[in-house]
Amino acid sequence: MTDRHTNGRPGDGAADDAEQASAGGRGRHRTRGEERAEGIQVPTRSELLEEIGELERGLAAARAEAEEQLQGRQRAAADLANYRRRTDEERAAVTSFANAILITKLLGVLDDFDRALANVPDVVHEGWVEGVRLVERKLRSLLEAEGVTQIEAVGEPFDPNLHEAVVHEPTTDHPDNEVIGEVQRGYRLHDRVLRPALVRVAKNPKSN
Repeated sequence: MTDRHTNGRPGDGAADDAEQASAGGRGRHRTRGEERAEGIQVPTRSELLEEIGELERGLAAARAEAEEQLQGRQRAAADLANYRRRTDEERAAVTSFANAILITKLLGVLDDFDRALANVPDVVHEGWVEGVRLVERKLRSLLEAEGVTQIEAVGEPFDPNLHEAVVHEPTTDHPDNEVIGEVQRGYRLHDRVLRPALVRVAKNPKSN
């Protein structure tokens, strides 16, 4: 058996064995997992706080942008709703105006029927007169279905919004400013005056 040289110091043999084992360990090939683990840098607390701050600022900016986009869409939706409402109102106004023009023209035809039926000659056949009355009633019913109503005049106080005076007649039989006769009928289209009634108005001197 060969003796190990100890250079005269006890325990030097064990130290040599440890040194050789360490040298052998340093020479061992490292695994890929060990290399990756050694390459990982653990962030410090301040670095983590800074990263969290950046994430919070980014989140706040994203929320602000989303809110701005939402408000923009809401404004666009409101503008579209207002545009549609204005368009519908304008369309309704144009339709109403066109209807008013047509109905005003038809009122002239109705006036002709009124005058014809108020002055029927005695020699006219009653069947012919009844046919004219039937046409007049159909025309009046058609206008009423469209919202046309007659303005009350005779016996009512004179109202310049509804009546147009063609003459003021002195009389003691009626209160002053009362409508005592109708020269031409007036009509409304719903709440709008299409044509004021042409009327005779009482002028009672006793009321003054």
